[in-house]
Amino acid sequence: MKTISALAALTLGLAAPAFADGANNKHHHDPLTKAHVHEQTVITVSCFRGPWNDVIWDRPNSNFVDSLVNAGYTFETAHAIAERVCRDDKLVGNPEALKATMERIFRDGASHRNANH
Repeated sequence: MKTISALAALTLGLAAPAFADGANNKHHHDPLTKAHVHEQTVITVSCFRGPWNDVIWDRPNSNFVDSLVNAGYTFETAHAIAERVCRDDKLVGNPEALKATMERIFRDGASHRNANH
């Protein structure tokens, strides 16, 4: 009986460290080999709209371009994306369509974001 108790204690003693670091952690990475960043990218879609529904005066506000740069686009690409979004006449007065368009562009791998984002 003492042998069984000793083996059970030894087995539990060795098993505990294996489960201590992540038994209930469903999102575990080895900190020495894998970099992992938990952050949310926020892009502020902000356009200057003229007094008409036509896109005569429409242009991106600077906070839109800056948020695209912060999301990993070069300034040139960010400005081009913002111009395209703000000057799309189908998006005038339609915030849900603006959001959907920007999300589609952001998810598109060909949209040329920097590799570190």
